[in-house]
Amino acid sequence: MTNRRLMSHLSISSLAALLFLVASPALAQKTIPPAKAPVSPLQMAAKKLDDTTYVKVTYGSPRIQDPKSGQKRVIFGKLVPYGEVWRLGANAATEITTTGDIELAGKRLPAGTYALFAIPQADKWTFIVSKDVGQWGAYKYNKDNDVLRVDVPAKKIADTYEALTIAFNEKGTALDFSWENTQVSVPVSPAKKG
Repeated sequence: MTNRRLMSHLSISSLAALLFLVASPALAQKTIPPAKAPVSPLQMAAKKLDDTTYVKVTYGSPRIQDPKSGQKRVIFGKLVPYGEVWRLGANAATEITTTGDIELAGKRLPAGTYALFAIPQADKWTFIVSKDVGQWGAYKYNKDNDVLRVDVPAKKIADTYEALTIAFNEKGTALDFSWENTQVSVPVSPAKKG
C-alpha cells in the first residue's frame, strides 16, 4: 500500500471509528427514573449481644405525616387503636431473628425467626412473639401461634419521632420502640445458661 492510499484508508477508518465511539454512548444512554421512595421504608435494628447471639429486627417504618394528604396524624389511640393487635410497623408484620436463645422482659425466646406484634394501651403495651412469620399486617393474626407475650410500660417522651423507630439502646440491654411522643422499652439479653 502506498503512503497516500494508507493515509486515505486510515482517515476513513479513523473517521468511522470516531463516529462509532461518539454515537455509541448516545445510542446506549437512556434516562432511568429514580425508584419511587417507599411510603414506609424497610428498616432494620441489629445488635450482637454476646459471642454467639446476634439479634435483628426488620420492620416497615411508617410516618406521622399522611403520605396521601400530607396532614399530621394522631398515631396512638387513633391510627393505631388501643387494645387491638398491631403489626408493630407498616406493610408486612415486623420480624425478629435471633441466632441464640434470648430473654425478652425476662421470658425466654429460643433462637429462630418470629413475627412481632403489639397491643398498645396508653400506659402499657403487650408485645407478642409469634411463630407465624411472613404475613401482611395483622389481618390473619392467630393467638394459637403465640410463642410468648410480655407486658411493658409505655411512656410519653419530650421528643417527637416522625418515623416509627426501633433501635437497641446504647448499652444493648433493651429494644426501644419510639413513634410520635411514645416510647416503649423491652429488656433484651442473652438467655441464662442452664
